[in-house]
Amino acid sequence: MPQSNLKVSIVEHTPNPENIVALAAKMCYSKCSVDELRDKISKNDQRDFIKKLISMGHLTPIEHVSITYAVEGVSRALLAQITRHRIATFCVKSQRYVGERSGPSKETFNYIVPPSIKKLGDKYVRVFDEQMKTIQGFYDFWHDKLGESEKTIETQNEDARFVLPNAAETKFVFTMNARELFHFFSLRLCMRAQWEIRAMAAKMYKLALGVAPVLFSYAGAPCKFGNCKEGTLKCKKGTTP
Repeated sequence: MPQSNLKVSIVEHTPNPENIVALAAKMCYSKCSVDELRDKISKNDQRDFIKKLISMGHLTPIEHVSITYAVEGVSRALLAQITRHRIATFCVKSQRYVGERSGPSKETFNYIVPPSIKKLGDKYVRVFDEQMKTIQGFYDFWHDKLGESEKTIETQNEDARFVLPNAAETKFVFTMNARELFHFFSLRLCMRAQWEIRAMAAKMYKLALGVAPVLFSYAGAPCKFGNCKEGTLKCKKGTTP
């Protein structure tokens, strides 16, 4: 089915993340060797120490923790938003090397249907589907036409893709350190964030809690902590996940 749904998973993450944060922070003020510190940290609960660290705004140690996510079923519109978070590494499905030419089944490229259109009912979802089929026709036309003169499939793909919409699905793998994730969640879990990236952020946040529940309990939209920064634009809808 050409309509795609959001899927977020963790590919890899820093092992023992909360112990790593504690080790890095305590190294700054301790005469102990690394092995001695590691031993002490492994024998004690670091919950109170991490709380103190976050409350002091001493966030450099959390940069030692990173999470690598894989994301599927999102639009190129979302891709434009998330790559604004520059302290991250992205590897994205290429529209140049992976073409969208329709096959024998005549299905279209995969795409995302906004919830606002789904709310209008099946009739309007079918209209949206038909519009995507029309765009697939545009893409196929240029892909074939360019194939008459261009020598490589990459050139056909890279120029035919100019008619594809923001709704076209993309997939990517990306890595952020915990400090950037704190920043990301503060912006993208806000109720005023765009719906698609907010949905993705919510899934990312729940997965991050599974990796480091103490650390990421202090992450989230500012309203979670009673500190909304939206001023007169605040949503007044309560806290985020």
